[in-house]
Amino acid sequence: MDLQSRIRRRAESSTETRLIQEYEPINPVAHIEEPIGRGAIIERLLDYFEPIFDGQLPSNAYLWGPAGSGKTAIITALFRGLRQIRSHTDTIIHTATRVDSTTTPGLVYVDCRSASTEFGVYQSILDAVLEDVPKNGVGTERLRNRLQEHLQTTENTLLVAFDHVGEPGAHDLATLADACGYVGDGLSWVAIARAPPRTLSQTVRPPVTIELPAYRVPIMIDILTQRATNGLARRAIAHEQLRTIATWSDGNAHDALCALFCAADIAIETGSDTIRDRDLHAGMDGVPNGGAALGRVLALAENRRRVLHALIEGNHTAPIETTATSIADHPAVGLSSSTVKRLLYELADTGIAHRIQIEPTDEWVGRTPSTIEPRFATRVFRRLDGLSTLSTADSN
Repeated sequence: MDLQSRIRRRAESSTETRLIQEYEPINPVAHIEEPIGRGAIIERLLDYFEPIFDGQLPSNAYLWGPAGSGKTAIITALFRGLRQIRSHTDTIIHTATRVDSTTTPGLVYVDCRSASTEFGVYQSILDAVLEDVPKNGVGTERLRNRLQEHLQTTENTLLVAFDHVGEPGAHDLATLADACGYVGDGLSWVAIARAPPRTLSQTVRPPVTIELPAYRVPIMIDILTQRATNGLARRAIAHEQLRTIATWSDGNAHDALCALFCAADIAIETGSDTIRDRDLHAGMDGVPNGGAALGRVLALAENRRRVLHALIEGNHTAPIETTATSIADHPAVGLSSSTVKRLLYELADTGIAHRIQIEPTDEWVGRTPSTIEPRFATRVFRRLDGLSTLSTADSN
C-alpha cells in the first residue's frame, strides 16, 4: 500500500467504523507482491534463475517446505518480477560495455490442484503461451504434439513451475517428470511441494533442491501486522493478539491468516468494531489443526463446493447416509443422494472432510455408522467462495 493510499484509508476510517476495510489483504489464499522475511530464500532462488538472464534454461529444481511456509507466494512473486523484465526488453545488459541480445525463456505457472490430469497439464502450459488452445474435444496426445511443435522452434523454451505437487488429487513428481520428458529439451521445471527430497525416487529427484522452512514467530507477527494494517480498521486488533495468533500457528501463514479472518468476521457478526479475545480464540478454534488448505477447497468443481456449503449448513452429527439425503434435497444442489454420498466419501478420502464413527442407536442395523465433518476453515470458505447463500441455479 503506497503513502497516498495509507493517508486516504486513515481519513476514511475516521468516519467509517467497519472493522474489515478490505477483505483481500486478510485473504489466506491471496499473496502480497513482496513476501516478508524471505530474503535469503529469494536470493537462493535468484541464483537458480540466473541462466534465464542469459537466455538459457536452468536445470530442474525442487522447492519444498511445510504447509503455509510461503512457497506459492515466493514463486508467483518471482515469476511476476521475471516476466516484467522479460516484457520490457529481450536485451539483457551484463556490463557497461557488453550487451547480449537474447530471447529469455517463457515462464509458466501451473497449479496442479486444478491441472490434475495429463491433459490438464499440457492444456495449462499451452494456454499460457498460445492462443485458442482447446479445453476439450481433443485428446492428450494432440496437446502434447502441439507443445512439442511449439518447443521445436529454437527460441521457444519454457520454465514451468508446478505447484502443490503430490497433494491429494494432484499429480506426483514422477508423473509430471514423465509428462515433461515427452516434449523434449526445450522445457525445464521447478516443482513446489511439501515432501522432503529424501522421499523422492532417485530417478526423478532433480539436481537442485531448495528448502523453505516454516516461518519463525517474529516474521509471522510482521506478516500479520502488515495484513491487518492493510485490511482492518485502525486499532481493530492489538499487537499482543497478533503475537498470540503467530505463536499458535506454528509457522503456518495460511492457518494464521485464516484465524485472523475468522476472528474479524466473528467480531463483525456480533456487532463489535474491535477483535476481542473471545473472538480471537473462536477464530483460532475455527481452523482445524492439519486441515486442508482453502486453495484446495476453492479449486474444487462447483458441484462439490455446493455440497460442502450444504454440509456446513446442516447437521454434523447425522450418519453419512442421512446427511447425503438431506443435502440432495437442497434445491441448489441438484444431485441425487447416491451421488452426494459418493462425493462425501471422496471428500473424506482426499482430506477435505473426515469421517467420525458415531454411536449407533438401538434400531440401527449393519456396520457402525459414521458422520462427516469439514476439515477446513468453513467460515472463511463461505465468505471467499461467494456461495454463502446457495444459488438455485443448476450445478454443472
